[in-house]
Amino acid sequence: MSDKMNDNNLQVQESVIADNLPDDLLNLPDSMFELADDANLGDEGFKTEPVSFFKDSFIRLRRNKVSWAAFVIICFIIFMAIFAPYFNEFTHLQQHVEYPMALTNMPPRIQGLERVGIADGRRWLNNRQYRNLTNPEHAMFIDPDYIINMREAGEVMGIRMVDVQVRYYQFRGADDYYFWFGSDYLGRDLFTRLFRGSRVSLVIALVAVFANLIIGTIIGAIMGYYGGKVDMLMMRGMEVLDGVPNLVMIILFMMLVGTGVYAIIFALMLTGWIGVARLVRAQFYRFKVREYVLAARTLGVTDLKLIFRHILPNTVGPLITRTMLAVPGAIFAEAFLAFIGLGVQAPETSIGVLLSDAQGVLLLFPYQTLFPAVLISILMISFNMFSNGLRDALDPTKRGED
Repeated sequence: MSDKMNDNNLQVQESVIADNLPDDLLNLPDSMFELADDANLGDEGFKTEPVSFFKDSFIRLRRNKVSWAAFVIICFIIFMAIFAPYFNEFTHLQQHVEYPMALTNMPPRIQGLERVGIADGRRWLNNRQYRNLTNPEHAMFIDPDYIINMREAGEVMGIRMVDVQVRYYQFRGADDYYFWFGSDYLGRDLFTRLFRGSRVSLVIALVAVFANLIIGTIIGAIMGYYGGKVDMLMMRGMEVLDGVPNLVMIILFMMLVGTGVYAIIFALMLTGWIGVARLVRAQFYRFKVREYVLAARTLGVTDLKLIFRHILPNTVGPLITRTMLAVPGAIFAEAFLAFIGLGVQAPETSIGVLLSDAQGVLLLFPYQTLFPAVLISILMISFNMFSNGLRDALDPTKRGED
């Protein structure tokens, strides 16, 4: 009854509106109308070139000057790790311990910079008897041409003691040698060993991180896609592994299987994949109920295609960001294991091995600690800055922003 009343009211309103309209508006001539052309139908075309998601992310990453500078630094360090060990005539294993040119613990000396007083091979010899330094017949005699500076160090039992700064390379009869970062206790070139060691550290970190990425992605995809009992059982197992202190597990594992490059990689893989698995699991729970996934499942798409073609691509951005953030952590973990004696073993080297060897002579030869510490600090900061920029660039909510 109410529907009939509504229809009657609409008819009355339409008749009233038609009666009040002017006659010239109701009787428009055909000349005022234009036949639509099929060529003009459709949406307006793009005025600019279409930009894909990853291209837009790359553009935003380029605009982040800090992150781009960090990326350039990382590329430079990787380049140096590959090619720098071949920049001079020394190898990372070459020793100089033969008498009379035992070139051990030599200070840094770089050709060209020594003229301006930088890395010129100077070294202080502390607590030397003044009478021996000035006696040409004594074994401790130093040619005055090699002495740069001298300062009083006190008096011991009536004997005058001095600290003397010398041109150490000339003093040791090695004027033709240039150790750019100095040499260690066996006379090995620290420049070559540092970048050889950084190569080893980077390889260990990258291999371990990408292995964790693959393992965590597979396990997280299975948990997130199937859910239910599968998810519950696998999550409980992950929680048990994650409950054991990571450092304790790594140390026990390496005590069991030994040390070396492969042992460190497997040790870093013990629990390193858990964070990736949790991230992928959360992303799968988020996207597996989307309409396009349900439509693909209705059409008979297999589980593997649903996982790897329709859901997993949505996790690429967060996975890349997490991977970049994990690299400096793996580098630091390798350095720590080497520092406590569970890292790469002689004669191979790494950044952690160099720091471990240098910490015992920190006060005597600080440059042996300085260069590895600076390099690992630059690596850690650069990877973190680059990861932050990559996270912002891959954020889909910022797509298209200027």
